[in-house]
Amino acid sequence: MSQTRRLQRSFWFAFYGLYTAVKQEPNFRIHLVIATMVSILGIVVKLSVLEWLVLCFTIVFVLILELLNTAMEAIVDMVSPEIQEKAKVAKDVTAAAVLMGALYSLVVLIVLFLPKILALLSQL
Repeated sequence: MSQTRRLQRSFWFAFYGLYTAVKQEPNFRIHLVIATMVSILGIVVKLSVLEWLVLCFTIVFVLILELLNTAMEAIVDMVSPEIQEKAKVAKDVTAAAVLMGALYSLVVLIVLFLPKILALLSQL
């Protein structure tokens, strides 16, 4: 198989992974909906380029954590279908990583949007 063909297959697998996450993972879909709403709000409040970079980084960061959490859950379920303490720890810790990322994203939202929303409200 040529290197170009392998590269194409790698991209196909990656996009299929995203498709699978969207189709099968409710939490991933929730994050996407929130990301869309926040992006629309970013357009409304006219975020600067730097603010957009921070917002996009934060969105992608949370989505990556959710993908890793999904992968970890699938691996743990495959290797340890019965409930075991170490399997539970692996699942709980990766879920905690997503939670920490989501909480961080709330801080970013407050820092980026609160001053702009307050400024808009003061103009009314």
